[in-house]
Amino acid sequence: MKIAVINFSGNVGKTTIARHLLMPRIPGAELIAIESINADEGHQGQSLRGRQFGELQEYMQTVDSVVVDIGASNVEDLMALMRRYQGSHEDFDCFVIPTVAAVKQQQDTMATLAELARSGIPASRLKVVFNMLDDGVEVAQAFELLLAFVEQHPVAHISTRCRLGANEIYGRVKAMGAAIDLAVLARDTTDYKSLIVKADNVAQKLALAQALATRRLACGVVPELDACFAALELVP
Repeated sequence: MKIAVINFSGNVGKTTIARHLLMPRIPGAELIAIESINADEGHQGQSLRGRQFGELQEYMQTVDSVVVDIGASNVEDLMALMRRYQGSHEDFDCFVIPTVAAVKQQQDTMATLAELARSGIPASRLKVVFNMLDDGVEVAQAFELLLAFVEQHPVAHISTRCRLGANEIYGRVKAMGAAIDLAVLARDTTDYKSLIVKADNVAQKLALAQALATRRLACGVVPELDACFAALELVP
């Protein structure tokens, strides 16, 4: 399975989608981050610039599964190069387009979908993830603008079940500075409450309490990630 995570807009959660939704659920997948602005800030795995698309497509021929996280600052260059290397879009089984409810991001998402469609990518390979939804907010309510566009121009696979809520767990694991599988974190059986009782000082107690809170958040978010991944209906 070879997937590109892409959107002209920033701040839609592309890296979260790549790291926490896709990577843990695609066996053997490798992460490639294409980002020129923040290339060295928190990325694990290989990092390529958009202008190195030739190297990217060559490397993709040598691996079975890959998730390519395309930074917003490189999307236009990459799209232009994908058109230059005719047929190179066929190297990807699917393009996942995360979006959030802000009007600008919805407009950027529409532009992204339109551009990908113009490149010859069929709607069945363009999948939208409705990201960072507040509790109790329906996709149809928050993304009325985008849904109306896709209804008028059916350029993408749309399922309102492809949704993820806003959750502080992603900020917590990013601050931990490691590539953490949330499912593994949720299965952690450490008895933090007993350890807190036995801790010698407040600092230790606080660190253990934070670990407990992070595990609880992971336990809550993993089923949501599983449901969203299933709704994507990814087919190699």
